[in-house]
Amino acid sequence: MTTALFPLFADLRERAVLVVGGGAVAARKIERLLAAGARVRVLAPELHPTLQKLAAAKQIAHRNAPFTPALLDGAWLAIAATDDAASNRAVAQAARERHVLVNVVDDAELSSFHLPAVVERGAVQVAISSGGGAPMLARRLRERLEIALDESLGTLAELLARQRALIRERIPDISRRRRWFDRLLDRIAPDLRLRGRVEDAERDLLDALDGLPANATRGSVALVGAGPGDPGLLTLRALRLLNEADVIVHDRLVGAGVLALARRDAQLLDVGKRVGDAANAQDRIHAILLEHVQAGRRVVRLKGGDPFVFGRGGEELQFLHAHGIPFEVVPGITAALACAAYAGVPLTHREHAQSLRLVTAHAKGSQDTLDWRALAAEQQTLAVYMGVAGLEPLRTRLLAHGRAADTPFALIENGARPEQRVVLGTLADLPERARAEAVRSPALLILGEVAALAADLHWFGALPLLAPVPEPLSDVA
Repeated sequence: MTTALFPLFADLRERAVLVVGGGAVAARKIERLLAAGARVRVLAPELHPTLQKLAAAKQIAHRNAPFTPALLDGAWLAIAATDDAASNRAVAQAARERHVLVNVVDDAELSSFHLPAVVERGAVQVAISSGGGAPMLARRLRERLEIALDESLGTLAELLARQRALIRERIPDISRRRRWFDRLLDRIAPDLRLRGRVEDAERDLLDALDGLPANATRGSVALVGAGPGDPGLLTLRALRLLNEADVIVHDRLVGAGVLALARRDAQLLDVGKRVGDAANAQDRIHAILLEHVQAGRRVVRLKGGDPFVFGRGGEELQFLHAHGIPFEVVPGITAALACAAYAGVPLTHREHAQSLRLVTAHAKGSQDTLDWRALAAEQQTLAVYMGVAGLEPLRTRLLAHGRAADTPFALIENGARPEQRVVLGTLADLPERARAEAVRSPALLILGEVAALAADLHWFGALPLLAPVPEPLSDVA
C-alpha cells in the first residue's frame, strides 16, 4: 500500500543537507541538491569520481567517518544512500528522533520524504510521485511530459515574473486577473517558440495591460516539414505546433496519419498543387497565409519532406518577410534521406559514393539547365525527386555524358509508408523497369552503386523487386 504524501517544493538555499553514502546513487541526489543551492555534507569512506571532483572544488564537504546521530544537528534534510541496510536504518531512526526529514534510497517505508521524478523548464518544475510504490511509472510519466512540455515554459515564467507586480497593480481583482491570464496565455505562449520573438511576446503583454484585448496579438506562420509520411518521423517541435495551430495549410502528399495529430478543432486546408496549375496555386497559398495571419491566427504551413528541399519554402518565406509576417521554420526529414533509409540504401559509402547530389525533375526551366557532365560522374549518388515522368530523357543524358549503363538504381515508391515498393535495376533499363512495375508518383530515384545494396539491406515493407534474369539461349540442333 502506498503512502499519501504531501507535495512540497522546498527552498534549500544555504541550508544544510547530510548525505550518507558516496556512490553513483548519492552523486545523482547531490547534483540536484546543489542545483537547489543546498550546502551538502557527505559522509562516506569513498567517493564516486563525480563527488571527488565536487569535493576538490569545495562544492561539497566530505568526511570519512562512521555515522553518528550528532551529525544530523543543523541539517534540514538527510539522505541515506549506502549499500548497507543497517546503516540506512540507523540514519532513518536518528533523523526521525530529531524531526529531520529523511530519504532512504529504495526504501519507501523508512523514508519521511521522497524525491519525485522531475521535469524542469527553467523555474517551472513538474514533480511526479507514485508514493514510493511505483517509481518506474513515475519515470515513464516524466518521459512523456519531457516531450509534451516545451522549453519556452521557462522563458514564459521569467516574463510573467518580471511583470507580476505590474499585472497585479493593473488588474487587482483576482477573478478578472485569472480570466485575463487565460486569454493572454492562449496567444502568447506559442509565440515564445519563435526565436527572437520573446520581446514581441512581452510587448503583447504590456499592450494588453494598456487596454488592448489579450487576444489581439498578430498571427504567425510556422513553416513545418512533415517528413515522408510516417507520423513517427515528425520532430517534437512539429508535433507541438500541430497541436496549437488554428489553421493548417498542407500539401497533397502530407499523410493522413500526420494530419491526425493536429488539434481537433484546427481548420485543415488542402492546397496541394496539381499538374499545370503550379504558379496559380502558389499565389493562392500566399493569399491564404496572408488572410489567416491578418485575422490573428496561428498558421502551420505543413509541407511534405523538408520545406527547404524542393519544397518552395524559400519562396513562401520571402512572401512572409515582404509582408512583415513573423515566422519560424521547423525542418523535416527530406524524401531522399527517408526513402533511402527505409529501403536500406546508404546514400554515401566509403567504397561506393563519396558525394551526394539532390536533383529535381520539376525545377524551373528544363532539364538542360543541369550540369549533366557533373551528374554523370562516378563514385557519387544521385537522388532524383519527382522524376517518374522524366526517366527516359534522364537515362539518355546520363549515358551520353559517360555514366555507365550498368549503374544500379533503386526506384522507391511511397517511401517510408506501409505501401512502400522498391524497384531495382540498372541505368540501361531504367524506364522499362519503371513501366513494367507500374511505378507511380510519389517516387524517388536513387542512382549509384549504393542502390544495389538495397537487395541485401532492405528491412521495411515488401521485398525489393529485382530485374528478371534473362533465360539462357537454348542450343539449336
